Parts: sequence; structure tokens; C-alpha cells
Amino acid sequence: MPGAGITAERLGMTGPRGPVFENVDVQAPPGSLVAVEGPSGSGRTCLLLALTGRMRVTSGTARVGGHPLPKKMAAVRAVSALGPVPGVTDLDPALTVAEQLRERSLLRRYLRGWRLERNTERRARIRTALDLVGLDPEALPRGLRTTVRDLERLEELRLGLALALLDGPRLLAVDDLDMKLSDAERASAWELLRTIAESGVTVLAVCSQAPPDALVVRTGARGEDRTEDEADAGTDGEVATDAESEDNADADDNADARPGADANADADANTDDNAATAKGEADDALAEARRA
Repeated sequence: MPGAGITAERLGMTGPRGPVFENVDVQAPPGSLVAVEGPSGSGRTCLLLALTGRMRVTSGTARVGGHPLPKKMAAVRAVSALGPVPGVTDLDPALTVAEQLRERSLLRRYLRGWRLERNTERRARIRTALDLVGLDPEALPRGLRTTVRDLERLEELRLGLALALLDGPRLLAVDDLDMKLSDAERASAWELLRTIAESGVTVLAVCSQAPPDALVVRTGARGEDRTEDEADAGTDGEVATDAESEDNADADDNADARPGADANADADANTDDNAATAKGEADDALAEARRA
């Protein structure tokens, strides 16, 4: 499936404290590498979440993968995935790489229809995602038993991207890509995103400084005197989860997004019987990851 094209004209978001971002224009064909560039507090993260259907814009027009925003937020969430986004998709530092894969396998089984996939198809999906981001579990300090806290910054980035790619998204979003990276690490991170974009997936990345070859979208300086958290607080503070994408895709797309963090929390809603069945499928996924 091709990447999702993004078009936006005079897009804006306003909250109780005033504009978060405004007058944003985007023209990005499918498979583009899009860099959202701007100072901290300029609404970069809110724009990223808005273009992935997880926050509601208040002005302007936009289409992502042919779906209008904000009318079809659930449809946009269904074709997009969040990679590393601090405060939204944080990985548990105490979990191992194997446990992260297991957790995502369980979640995807219920939210993305993995129950309809054959084992070979699921295994191929995991193998493809790991290969695309260049993550070799056997090269990690303790292999699949390496905890997130023991991963290098780039290794954690690769894992977060691989987990997001398991959804088969047409649009992949990453926040604060260049935060706490050396120049060499920053170059490697952008090269990784280029590889993903070249595979056909549209990539949207928030950064402080965009590379020359990226399609750059700049957020204004209106929020320069505020922290990023304060800019986010200027909205209703609501972030729609992936679980809502499945529950609401055929329902009212105009319903307000409920507050939420990572959709992984919704996995606890599964019944005991289904969890027992899912465990076997997650073990298959994990076994395949060990052989990757």
C-alpha cells in the first residue's frame, strides 16, 4: 500500500491560552520525508499529533491519505502510526526487547486483525519491520533480553520505529528526532528515516534542524517563550489512542478524542480466554524475532 499524501492549508489549532500553531501549509506526496522544524514551544508536537488524527485542529483544511481532518480523525489514525513520541508512546525502560515485541503482538492481534493472519504472515511482518530499521536483536548486549534502559539512543529509536511499523502504516510520525543526539547519531537517524520513506511510507518527523533533502514544514515563533508542555497545554490536552481508531472507524468521526497515552494500556481489557489464545500467537512472534 502506498504512503499517505498530506495536504494542509492554513491549518491551525487554538486552545484556552491562544494559538498553538497557525497558518501551516503542507504539500507532501506519498513516500515523502517531512520534517516539522521549529523551536520548542512552537506547537511542533501538536501539529504532528494533529496530522496523525490524534489531536483536533480548529482552523484550516487538511487531508491525510485522502481523509479530511478533523472530520475523519479515526480514519487517519487507522492509516498512521506513532513511533517514538515522548509522553505518548514511551517504552517501559524495565521491559526487554522480547517483551516489547510480545506486548505489541498481543495488542495488534486485537486492534489490527492479526487474528485473521496466518503465522507465516505475522512472522514476515515482524521480520520485515526489524530488517527495515536495521535492528538485529542478536547484536544487542543481551540479545532479546536487553532491557530498554540498556539500549543506546539509536537502538531505542530503531525499536520504537519497528514496533510502529508492525501496524503496516501509510504514515509514520516521530517526535524530537534529533534530541540528545550527536551530529553523527543525528545523521544516522535521518538516514534511517530516509530508508523508511524510500520503502513507500510517508515519514513525519519533528526536529530542531531539518536536513537539506527533507520537505520542511515550519511552525511559527509565536510559542517561543513557552515550553513545549505549555504549548501542548494550550489545547484541551486530549490525545486519541490507536484503540479508538478501531472502535470508532465506523462510528462518529466527529466525536471528541478521549484523553490517553499509549494504546498499549487497552490490552488489559481483553478477556482471559482471548489472552490465553493471544499468548500463543505472541510466542510465535517472539520466536521469530529470536531467529531474525
